[in-house]
Amino acid sequence: MSSSPPKPSKISLFKASAEAEAKKAFYLTLYLASWFCALAFLALTTMHKDPIPLEVFGLAFIKAGICAKFMLIGQAIYPIVINKSKGIFNVLFKKSITYLVIVIALSFVEAGVEGLFHGESFISSLNNFGHGYPLHILALSIVYWLIIWPYLIFIGLKKALGASETSEILFGSPSK
Repeated sequence: MSSSPPKPSKISLFKASAEAEAKKAFYLTLYLASWFCALAFLALTTMHKDPIPLEVFGLAFIKAGICAKFMLIGQAIYPIVINKSKGIFNVLFKKSITYLVIVIALSFVEAGVEGLFHGESFISSLNNFGHGYPLHILALSIVYWLIIWPYLIFIGLKKALGASETSEILFGSPSK
C-alpha cells in the first residue's frame, strides 16, 4: 500500500511563492540597475564631472528597484499571455510600451526628488527632466525601451518554451 506525498501547506506555498517573487525582483533590479548605472556613468562623463558623485549610482539602484517592483506588479495585474500560434512580438511590444510609460513617469519623479536634494522645488525640477528638451526625452524613451525590450523577450520565451528550455537555449545544457 503506497501513500501519496503530503500536500504542501498554505504557509509553505506562500513562502515558496514569496521566495520566487523576491528572486524575480532581485534579478530584474540587478538588470535594470546595470543599465541605469551605465547610463548615469555615461551622462556624468559626458558632462566631464570630476570627481564622479557616487550617490547617482545609489539613486540608479533605487530607481531600478522601484521600476522592477512596478513591472512585476504590472505583470501580476496584467499578465503576459503568450499564444504561440500568433507569435510573441505583438503582445510583448504592447507590454513594452506600457512599461516604458512607467519608467518615464518614474524618471520624472526622480528628477523632482533630485531637485529637492539640491534645494530646488519639486515642480521646477520636473520641468528640468530631459533638460526640458522634448527630443532629449524622446531619446531617453528610446533607450529605456531598448532596456525593457530584451527583458520582455526573455520573459516571453520563458512563457512560450518553459523556464528550463529557455535557460538551456541561452546558457547551454546543465552539466551533470
